[in-house]
Amino acid sequence: MPLARTTLALAFTSLGASALMAQQTKGKPEDTEVWSPVPRVVTPGRTNDAPPSDAIVLFNGGNLDQWVSVKDHGPAGWTVSDGVLTVNKATGNIETKRSFTDYQLHLEWRVPENVTGTGQARGNSGIFLASTGGGDAGYEIQIMDSYQNPTYVNGQAAAIYKQYTPLVNAMRKPGEWQTYDVVWTAPTFRDDGSIATPAYVTAFHNGVLVQNHVALKGETLYIGAPSYKKHGAAAIKLQAHGDPSPPISFRNIWVRDLSQ
Repeated sequence: MPLARTTLALAFTSLGASALMAQQTKGKPEDTEVWSPVPRVVTPGRTNDAPPSDAIVLFNGGNLDQWVSVKDHGPAGWTVSDGVLTVNKATGNIETKRSFTDYQLHLEWRVPENVTGTGQARGNSGIFLASTGGGDAGYEIQIMDSYQNPTYVNGQAAAIYKQYTPLVNAMRKPGEWQTYDVVWTAPTFRDDGSIATPAYVTAFHNGVLVQNHVALKGETLYIGAPSYKKHGAAAIKLQAHGDPSPPISFRNIWVRDLSQ
Protein backbone atom coordinates (compact mmCIF):
# COMPACT_ATOMS: atom_id res chain seq x y z
CA MET A 1 0.00 0.00 0.00
CA PRO A 2 1.35 3.45 -0.83
CA LEU A 3 2.63 5.51 2.06
CA ALA A 4 -0.10 8.18 1.71
CA ARG A 5 -2.89 5.60 1.90
CA THR A 6 -1.25 3.92 4.87
CA THR A 7 -1.00 7.22 6.72
CA LEU A 8 -4.65 8.05 5.95
CA ALA A 9 -5.82 4.61 7.13
CA LEU A 10 -3.89 4.96 10.37
CA ALA A 11 -5.41 8.43 10.92
CA PHE A 12 -8.98 7.13 10.49
CA THR A 13 -8.22 4.20 12.78
CA SER A 14 -6.88 6.58 15.42
CA LEU A 15 -9.92 8.85 15.14
CA GLY A 16 -12.25 5.89 15.50
CA ALA A 17 -10.44 4.65 18.58
CA SER A 18 -10.52 8.14 20.11
CA ALA A 19 -14.25 8.45 19.50
CA LEU A 20 -14.87 5.05 21.07
CA MET A 21 -12.78 5.94 24.11
CA ALA A 22 -14.59 9.28 24.48
CA GLN A 23 -17.95 7.52 24.31
CA GLN A 24 -16.85 4.98 26.92
CA THR A 25 -15.52 7.77 29.17
CA LYS A 26 -18.73 9.78 28.81
CA GLY A 27 -20.83 6.85 29.95
CA LYS A 28 -24.62 6.68 29.92
CA PRO A 29 -27.15 9.44 30.65
CA GLU A 30 -28.43 7.33 33.53
CA ASP A 31 -25.04 7.55 35.26
CA THR A 32 -25.76 11.17 36.32
CA GLU A 33 -29.46 10.80 37.16
CA VAL A 34 -30.45 11.12 40.85
CA TRP A 35 -33.78 9.55 41.86
CA SER A 36 -33.80 9.82 45.65
CA PRO A 37 -34.51 11.21 48.11
CA VAL A 38 -37.61 12.62 46.46
CA PRO A 39 -38.38 16.27 47.47
CA ARG A 40 -41.47 16.58 49.63
CA VAL A 41 -44.52 18.16 48.04
CA VAL A 42 -45.35 21.78 48.95
CA THR A 43 -48.48 23.34 47.50
CA PRO A 44 -47.92 26.99 46.53
CA GLY A 45 -50.44 29.69 47.33
CA ARG A 46 -52.93 30.64 44.64
CA THR A 47 -51.32 34.08 44.41
CA ASN A 48 -47.70 35.16 44.80
CA ASP A 49 -48.33 36.58 48.28
CA ALA A 50 -50.41 33.68 49.65
CA PRO A 51 -48.65 31.26 52.02
CA PRO A 52 -47.54 27.87 50.72
CA SER A 53 -48.81 24.73 52.41
CA ASP A 54 -45.81 24.37 54.74
CA ALA A 55 -45.78 27.98 55.95
CA ILE A 56 -46.22 29.08 59.55
CA VAL A 57 -48.70 31.95 59.40
CA LEU A 58 -47.62 34.69 61.81
CA PHE A 59 -50.39 37.15 61.00
CA ASN A 60 -53.42 36.52 58.78
CA GLY A 61 -55.49 39.54 59.77
CA GLY A 62 -57.31 38.01 62.72
CA ASN A 63 -55.25 38.23 65.91
CA LEU A 64 -51.81 38.47 67.47
CA ASP A 65 -51.72 34.99 68.96
CA GLN A 66 -48.26 34.37 67.43
CA TRP A 67 -46.73 37.51 68.99
CA VAL A 68 -45.71 38.89 72.38
CA SER A 69 -44.47 42.20 73.74
CA VAL A 70 -40.68 42.47 73.82
CA LYS A 71 -40.86 44.46 77.08
CA ASP A 72 -42.49 41.84 79.28
CA HIS A 73 -43.39 38.92 76.98
CA GLY A 74 -47.04 39.68 77.71
CA PRO A 75 -49.69 40.08 75.01
CA ALA A 76 -48.63 42.13 72.00
CA GLY A 77 -50.26 45.54 72.30
CA TRP A 78 -50.51 46.60 68.67
CA THR A 79 -53.85 47.27 66.95
CA VAL A 80 -55.65 44.77 64.69
CA SER A 81 -58.49 46.15 62.56
CA ASP A 82 -59.95 45.17 59.19
CA GLY A 83 -57.29 42.54 58.69
CA VAL A 84 -54.42 44.98 59.23
CA LEU A 85 -51.86 45.17 62.07
CA THR A 86 -50.84 48.73 63.03
CA VAL A 87 -47.93 49.73 65.24
CA ASN A 88 -48.75 51.06 68.72
CA LYS A 89 -45.63 53.06 69.53
CA ALA A 90 -46.55 53.38 73.20
CA THR A 91 -46.35 49.62 73.77
CA GLY A 92 -43.00 49.08 72.06
CA ASN A 93 -41.62 46.30 69.89
CA ILE A 94 -43.28 42.92 69.41
CA GLU A 95 -41.72 39.57 68.52
CA THR A 96 -42.81 36.04 67.61
CA LYS A 97 -43.46 33.47 70.30
CA ARG A 98 -41.53 30.95 68.24
CA SER A 99 -37.79 31.00 67.63
CA PHE A 100 -36.21 30.28 64.26
CA THR A 101 -32.82 29.63 62.69
CA ASP A 102 -32.90 29.50 58.86
CA TYR A 103 -36.11 30.56 57.15
CA GLN A 104 -37.97 32.24 54.29
CA LEU A 105 -40.11 35.21 55.33
CA HIS A 106 -42.92 37.05 53.55
CA LEU A 107 -44.26 40.30 54.96
CA GLU A 108 -46.30 43.24 53.64
CA TRP A 109 -46.16 46.74 55.08
CA ARG A 110 -47.64 50.15 54.37
CA VAL A 111 -46.57 53.67 55.19
CA PRO A 112 -49.73 55.76 55.78
CA GLU A 113 -50.71 58.10 52.97
CA ASN A 114 -50.72 61.02 55.41
CA VAL A 115 -47.14 60.33 56.55
CA THR A 116 -45.21 63.35 57.86
CA GLY A 117 -41.59 64.15 58.58
CA THR A 118 -38.40 63.75 56.59
CA GLY A 119 -35.41 61.43 56.54
CA GLN A 120 -35.39 58.82 59.30
CA ALA A 121 -38.37 60.50 60.97
CA ARG A 122 -40.76 59.39 58.22
CA GLY A 123 -42.58 56.05 58.47
CA ASN A 124 -39.71 54.39 60.32
CA SER A 125 -39.87 50.78 61.55
CA GLY A 126 -37.88 47.61 60.98
CA ILE A 127 -37.78 43.83 60.87
CA PHE A 128 -35.24 42.18 63.13
CA LEU A 129 -34.54 38.85 61.46
CA ALA A 130 -33.21 37.45 64.71
CA SER A 131 -34.06 39.18 67.97
CA THR A 132 -31.18 38.64 70.40
CA GLY A 133 -32.49 40.63 73.35
CA GLY A 134 -34.74 43.47 74.43
CA GLY A 135 -35.12 46.77 72.63
CA ASP A 136 -33.51 46.82 69.20
CA ALA A 137 -31.00 44.00 69.69
CA GLY A 138 -30.64 41.81 66.62
CA TYR A 139 -30.24 42.07 62.86
CA GLU A 140 -32.44 44.66 61.15
CA ILE A 141 -33.80 45.22 57.66
CA GLN A 142 -34.95 48.81 57.59
CA ILE A 143 -38.57 49.80 57.00
CA MET A 144 -39.33 53.45 56.28
CA ASP A 145 -40.68 55.74 53.59
CA SER A 146 -37.94 55.99 50.97
CA TYR A 147 -40.19 57.35 48.24
CA GLN A 148 -38.63 60.72 47.32
CA ASN A 149 -37.32 61.01 50.88
CA PRO A 150 -33.49 61.30 51.01
CA THR A 151 -31.56 59.86 53.96
CA TYR A 152 -28.25 58.01 54.46
CA VAL A 153 -28.39 55.16 51.96
CA ASN A 154 -27.45 52.37 54.36
CA GLY A 155 -30.47 53.40 56.41
CA GLN A 156 -33.13 53.68 53.72
CA ALA A 157 -35.87 51.10 53.10
CA ALA A 158 -34.54 47.59 52.39
CA ALA A 159 -31.09 48.38 53.78
CA ILE A 160 -29.43 45.99 56.19
CA TYR A 161 -29.30 48.83 58.67
CA LYS A 162 -25.88 50.56 58.76
CA GLN A 163 -24.33 47.62 56.85
CA TYR A 164 -25.63 47.19 53.29
CA THR A 165 -27.33 49.70 51.01
CA PRO A 166 -30.09 48.12 48.89
CA LEU A 167 -29.10 47.44 45.28
CA VAL A 168 -31.98 49.65 44.10
CA ASN A 169 -34.81 51.74 45.56
CA ALA A 170 -37.99 49.77 44.74
CA MET A 171 -40.27 51.87 46.96
CA ARG A 172 -43.94 52.49 46.14
CA LYS A 173 -45.74 55.67 47.19
CA PRO A 174 -47.04 56.16 50.76
CA GLY A 175 -50.47 54.59 51.09
CA GLU A 176 -49.55 51.63 48.84
CA TRP A 177 -48.63 48.19 50.15
CA GLN A 178 -44.99 47.11 49.99
CA THR A 179 -43.70 43.51 50.11
CA TYR A 180 -40.53 42.02 51.55
CA ASP A 181 -39.47 38.46 50.78
CA VAL A 182 -36.39 37.46 52.73
CA VAL A 183 -34.18 34.37 53.02
CA TRP A 184 -32.33 34.36 56.35
CA THR A 185 -29.40 32.04 57.12
CA ALA A 186 -28.53 32.27 60.79
CA PRO A 187 -24.92 32.64 61.95
CA THR A 188 -23.13 29.75 63.62
CA PHE A 189 -20.69 29.99 66.51
CA ARG A 190 -17.81 27.98 67.92
CA ASP A 191 -17.82 26.73 71.50
CA ASP A 192 -15.70 29.69 72.59
CA GLY A 193 -18.32 32.13 71.23
CA SER A 194 -16.36 33.20 68.15
CA ILE A 195 -18.14 33.36 64.81
CA ALA A 196 -17.87 30.23 62.65
CA THR A 197 -20.08 31.31 59.74
CA PRO A 198 -21.76 34.72 59.37
CA ALA A 199 -25.45 35.36 58.85
CA TYR A 200 -26.56 35.72 55.24
CA VAL A 201 -29.51 37.65 53.81
CA THR A 202 -31.17 37.61 50.41
CA ALA A 203 -34.09 40.03 50.11
CA PHE A 204 -36.61 41.20 47.53
CA HIS A 205 -38.54 44.48 47.84
CA ASN A 206 -41.73 44.50 45.78
CA GLY A 207 -40.34 41.56 43.82
CA VAL A 208 -37.03 43.30 43.05
CA LEU A 209 -33.73 41.89 44.34
CA VAL A 210 -32.27 44.37 46.84
CA GLN A 211 -29.88 42.21 48.95
CA ASN A 212 -28.02 39.41 47.17
CA HIS A 213 -26.79 36.83 49.70
CA VAL A 214 -24.89 39.43 51.71
CA ALA A 215 -22.75 38.29 54.65
CA LEU A 216 -23.67 40.31 57.73
CA LYS A 217 -20.90 41.90 59.75
CA GLY A 218 -22.73 41.39 63.02
CA GLU A 219 -25.81 42.65 64.81
CA THR A 220 -27.35 46.02 64.02
CA LEU A 221 -25.90 48.97 65.91
CA TYR A 222 -27.04 52.58 65.72
CA ILE A 223 -23.60 53.82 66.80
CA GLY A 224 -20.36 51.97 66.12
CA ALA A 225 -19.28 48.99 64.05
CA PRO A 226 -21.46 45.85 64.01
CA SER A 227 -20.28 42.77 65.87
CA TYR A 228 -21.45 39.28 66.78
CA LYS A 229 -22.29 37.73 70.11
CA LYS A 230 -23.13 34.06 70.44
CA HIS A 231 -26.82 33.11 70.30
CA GLY A 232 -29.05 30.30 69.14
CA ALA A 233 -32.47 30.24 67.52
CA ALA A 234 -34.23 33.58 67.87
CA ALA A 235 -37.58 35.29 67.44
CA ILE A 236 -38.52 37.61 64.57
CA LYS A 237 -39.11 41.14 65.86
CA LEU A 238 -41.07 44.13 64.53
CA GLN A 239 -40.04 47.61 65.61
CA ALA A 240 -42.17 50.37 67.09
CA HIS A 241 -39.89 53.27 66.17
CA GLY A 242 -40.15 56.46 68.19
CA ASP A 243 -40.34 58.95 65.32
CA PRO A 244 -43.35 61.34 65.39
CA SER A 245 -44.86 60.34 62.02
CA PRO A 246 -48.12 58.31 61.87
CA PRO A 247 -47.50 54.58 62.50
CA ILE A 248 -47.08 52.05 59.71
CA SER A 249 -49.14 48.87 59.23
CA PHE A 250 -48.52 45.21 58.36
CA ARG A 251 -50.45 42.31 56.87
CA ASN A 252 -49.96 38.82 55.47
CA ILE A 253 -46.91 37.67 57.45
CA TRP A 254 -45.72 34.08 57.08
CA VAL A 255 -42.50 32.11 57.42
CA ARG A 256 -41.15 28.80 56.13
CA ASP A 257 -38.70 26.97 58.40
CA LEU A 258 -35.65 25.99 56.31
CA SER A 259 -33.67 24.41 59.13
CA GLN A 260 -35.49 21.07 59.07
